[in-house]
Amino acid sequence: MAFGKKNQPEIVEEETKIWVCSSEDCNCWMRDNFKSDEKPVCPICKSEMEATSKVLQVVTNNSLYYKENQ
Repeated sequence: MAFGKKNQPEIVEEETKIWVCSSEDCNCWMRDNFKSDEKPVCPICKSEMEATSKVLQVVTNNSLYYKENQ
């Protein structure tokens, strides 16, 4: 019997489109559904970003939903 152990919700992961900074000196990346432009620029170093994918925890961008339903 384990005391104080709470049931943790299952972490759902999926293949997610992301954008990675093209600069070798920068390790910035962002999820595709959080980008503000069609071809984003790195918010840290202002270099171009390249599209790729990564298995990540599912996160919903509620501000995107809000903008689309106004």
